[in-house]
Amino acid sequence: MRHLMSPMDFSVSELEDLMDLAYDIEMNPSKYAHACEGKKLATCFYEPSTRTRLSFEAAMLNLGGNVLGFQSADSSSAAKGESVSDTIRVISSYADICAMRHPKEGAPLVASSRSLIPVINAGDGGHQHPTQTLTDLYTIRALRGSIKELTIGLCGDLKFGRTVHSLINALVRYPNIKFVLISPDELKVPSYIREDVLEKNNIPYVEVERLEDAMPELDILYMTRVQRERFFNEEDYLRMKDFYILDKAKMEIAKKDMMVLHPLPRVNEISVEVDDDPRAMYFKQAQNGVYVRMALILTLLEVSVC
Repeated sequence: MRHLMSPMDFSVSELEDLMDLAYDIEMNPSKYAHACEGKKLATCFYEPSTRTRLSFEAAMLNLGGNVLGFQSADSSSAAKGESVSDTIRVISSYADICAMRHPKEGAPLVASSRSLIPVINAGDGGHQHPTQTLTDLYTIRALRGSIKELTIGLCGDLKFGRTVHSLINALVRYPNIKFVLISPDELKVPSYIREDVLEKNNIPYVEVERLEDAMPELDILYMTRVQRERFFNEEDYLRMKDFYILDKAKMEIAKKDMMVLHPLPRVNEISVEVDDDPRAMYFKQAQNGVYVRMALILTLLEVSVC
C-alpha cells in the first residue's frame, strides 16, 4: 500500500508514468469509465475547498466509483474532539482510498501512519499540496512539450503558499530550471525552502519585488493569491492583498509564448481582462486536475486498464 504526502514520494520516472496515464485518460475517457466500479473514495476536508474536493469527486465518479466524506471540520466528529488517527481508522473500513485536507501541517502524514487504505494529502496548512503540483507539472509538460530549460516566476504569497512550496520541491529535479521569486519581504519564500531545497541542489534563483522587472524573462508565471486564512491579523492581510495584480499592461511586456498559471481561487491578483489572453492557462490547469487525480487514484489502487 502506498500514500502520497509530497511530490517527492514519486520519482521523476514515476511522475512521467503518471502524466502519461493522465494524458491517455484525457484523450480516451470512455476507456476508464468503469475502472473503479465498486470502489469508494472518502474526501475528508477539514477546511474549505472547491477545486480540489470537487475534482477528486469528479475523478472518482469518472472512473465509475463512488464518493463519501465531509467538507468541513464542523460537519465531522472533529467538532467533538475526535483525532485524525481515530477518524482515518474508522474511514478505512468504509472506503478504499482517502483524500485529506487539513489546516495542520503533517496531519495527513499522521493519518497515513494509522490508515489501512491509501491516503492522499490534499493540502496540509502551508506545507504541501502534492496533487496541485502534479497538475501543474502535467500542465507545463502538455503545453511546453517537456519540463526542462525553463525560467519560472513564482509571484505573490511565497511564504504561506503550499502550492509554491510543493512546486519548487518537484521542479528542482528537472534539468536547467531557474526560479524568479517575486514577493515583498514579508512574504518571501521560507528559509528552509531557500536553503534546503534551492541552494542545497544548486538551483539558480533570484528574488525580486517588482513583477514588472521579472516579466520579460519568464517562460512561466505562476501567480498566487495572498491568503487571508494564513495571516494572524487582518491588518497585515489588508496591507499585502493588492501588492501584485497581473493586468493587460504587464502581459504586453511578457514573452509571446509565456504561460500564466494559478492554482485558484483567484481574488484580484489576475485582472479578468487577462482571461482572454491565449497565454492564460489557469482554467485549463484546473481541468487538468481531474485527469491527474484520476491517474493518481488508479495508481494508488493499483488498478490497470487494458
